[in-house]
Amino acid sequence: MTRPHPIGVITGTGVTEQFDLIKPRTVRTRFGRVHVFFQGGGDYVVLPRHGVAHKFPPHVINYRANIAALARLGVREVIATGAVGSMNRGFRVGEIGVIDQFLDFTKRKQSTFFEDKVAHTDMTYPYSRRLNLELSLAAKRIGVRLRQRLVYVCAEGPRFETAAEIRMFRTLGGDVVGMTGVPEVVLASEMKLEYASVVTATNWAAGMQSKVGHEEVLRAMEKAGKTIKELIEAAVAGLVGENI
Repeated sequence: MTRPHPIGVITGTGVTEQFDLIKPRTVRTRFGRVHVFFQGGGDYVVLPRHGVAHKFPPHVINYRANIAALARLGVREVIATGAVGSMNRGFRVGEIGVIDQFLDFTKRKQSTFFEDKVAHTDMTYPYSRRLNLELSLAAKRIGVRLRQRLVYVCAEGPRFETAAEIRMFRTLGGDVVGMTGVPEVVLASEMKLEYASVVTATNWAAGMQSKVGHEEVLRAMEKAGKTIKELIEAAVAGLVGENI
């Protein structure tokens, strides 16, 4: 039996370049057009979060168009990637993990599809436990250590955080900090898509090292990108196998 729909993979910094982005398919939504790329014989579709040329910074990404495009393609399971700063000394630079909860400190991003009606989405467990388990099993199969149950703090961007903000985030229970995880996970929940987030610690957060720079993030993700792709493909293979 063939799979009735593809798996969606939203790629971020350093991971997009690992995939074959040769034949784009344009998906039109009421929020805008999105370019996606089918992989693995159609088992999964890659959507570059920042665009193919990484031209969209975190605060101007069209998150609603991205999620709406995946839903229109029939996607029901989404694996997203992200580069994060670590605020947890137990989650070291270069390590990979999956997110369990988030704290939202965004300000201006369009964070809902429900603008014309009253709707309140349950976000008790925003990340799919089933997908996180599949990622954990895939990591074991390929020999990759995958940290579990991380709490993601989403800042607005595009600036990096202050040392005082990081101290606050740590006090509130945050493990990692990034700029793109919200509203993406919220929109996925509103569309009833199962969503998981694989993150790589590219640096220590502000105040935990002398300074933070984007070049450091790019270097770290260049090292981790191949492993992230391997993990995603192993997880996709496991998910496809569930439907055969």
